[in-house]
Amino acid sequence: MKTLEGKRTMGIWGAGLVAIAFGLLTLKEGGLTLFGPPQYAAAAGHYVPFVLWFNFIAGFFYILAGVCILRRRRAGVVLAVSIAVLTILVFGAFGAHILFGGDYEQRTVIAMSARSLVWIGIAVFVRGNLMGRETRPK
Repeated sequence: MKTLEGKRTMGIWGAGLVAIAFGLLTLKEGGLTLFGPPQYAAAAGHYVPFVLWFNFIAGFFYILAGVCILRRRRAGVVLAVSIAVLTILVFGAFGAHILFGGDYEQRTVIAMSARSLVWIGIAVFVRGNLMGRETRPK
């Protein structure tokens, strides 16, 4: 794996740690709903299974992206951009689910909005701060 040049700035530390924390929280919440006692699934209400499964699986990639960002690896940029794009696509599919009359929880709309914004922000930040350094003259 290629390590990108430059120092770990506070922004890089922040982006990496936010990604890891977001991943751990996603795995905890999604895991409890999917695999925990029935009361967790009941408390989740009308969750949309494909959204829940996507987010749960993505949680592992959030952590991996965070570690790669902290280690200044090109893979961190690729993962962050990929996560942002896939999250937006799933959000769009979720929107179609709603438009066709599917049951859902309003908190899922809020959560997917937050996920999309967080990952777009991380992707834009790390792309500009990690990849940008690679092409700048020394």
